Amino acid sequence: MSQTNHNLQSATRSEIEQHQLHRLNHLLAEILPANDFYHKKLGVDDLQLNDLSELADLPFTTKHELISNNSKSNSAVNLSYATEQYVRFHRTSGTTGLPLVILDTATDWQWWIDTWQYVLDAAGITEQDRAFLAFSFGPFIGFWSAHDAIVARGAMSIPGGGLRSLARLELIESSGATLLFSTPTYALHLVEVAKDQGINLHDNSVTKIIVAGEPGGSVATIRARIEEAWGATLFDHAGASEIGPWGFTSADRTGLHVCEAEFIAEFIDVETNLPAKTGELSELVLTTLGRSGCPVIRYRTGDRVLHEFRESNSFVHLAGGVLGRADDMLVIRGVNIFPASLDEIMRSFDDVIEYRITATRSGELDQLAVEVEDTVNDVQQIADTIETRLGLHVPVSCVSANSLPRFEGKAKRFIDLRGESTN
Repeated sequence: MSQTNHNLQSATRSEIEQHQLHRLNHLLAEILPANDFYHKKLGVDDLQLNDLSELADLPFTTKHELISNNSKSNSAVNLSYATEQYVRFHRTSGTTGLPLVILDTATDWQWWIDTWQYVLDAAGITEQDRAFLAFSFGPFIGFWSAHDAIVARGAMSIPGGGLRSLARLELIESSGATLLFSTPTYALHLVEVAKDQGINLHDNSVTKIIVAGEPGGSVATIRARIEEAWGATLFDHAGASEIGPWGFTSADRTGLHVCEAEFIAEFIDVETNLPAKTGELSELVLTTLGRSGCPVIRYRTGDRVLHEFRESNSFVHLAGGVLGRADDMLVIRGVNIFPASLDEIMRSFDDVIEYRITATRSGELDQLAVEVEDTVNDVQQIADTIETRLGLHVPVSCVSANSLPRFEGKAKRFIDLRGESTN
């Protein structure tokens, strides 16, 4: 059974930083000068840091860099070895741009599996669990790594790819699954399907749900809605194809811990790029420590977070998990709004089955409109709640049942038409 070493989770900040410095220098010695991308980016044949603070002197890495170069070669560009040494091919979903190809060596893939154990530990997964993975097993990396991590733990992995939602619910029941892996959106969609089919989810054996792929797992209203419908405990997780499985749920399930044994986390002000203070809204920047075949150094994730330190766990805590993405933020009449904030509000209404947010631009101003499938057709209550919570009047309209799209993977409820708007 593969489980993590928890020693660093109770270490001092100095001990964690010394561990990270050692791992980072080992990584730099491994990838330079062979990694052409970072050889050119850093401009040196070899590099060793004397103090972790010197990391801030290195340039950021952005997804745009990786994609723009990737589009020319149709392969990962930040490779440290010859292509023949890689055994895994994956690709991002492309929800925020063009798909990005990622390759992993066998050693790096083992690092994925080992790092995933923090996620499984946080959820208390044991060899007795049976995990149902409600994902199509395409090139998206996330739940390939989850599958292998579950197998390494000695638990049973039940793949649900290629099945319709009703067939998945039936297989969850017949297989005796105790654990569900999905996005928050899809967990709620299965609730909708179960209700339509007269299935009581409390009758099945699922006691735990691990969600990832989008914000929501650390949001109290969304978590409560999923837990109540399933009669199960929900745990959040965060990762990315180009980075790795970097986040696991905190003990009180109000946010995520960055796995600082395997990643260096920085928090920057998105306007100045300078370090953000504790508790300030910032962008998460991550450096991988154990993925030498396709590394990222000072990678701007685009994720907006609030970071804090807790006595119960030395790894930095992100209150509320990932709050949204920098490129999704809207400025509506001077108020900064993330789609995740609206998602929290919408999920507080049990009668809202599905919704869609559309952003347009009139002149220099961003505008929002919300469409809902609402079983009681009470759009005024929704509009009033948005105005109370966010201080904005947002028009809400009711649409016919089943007219809005459903999602298995990352939900695309936010439609941005601002680039198409005219004065």
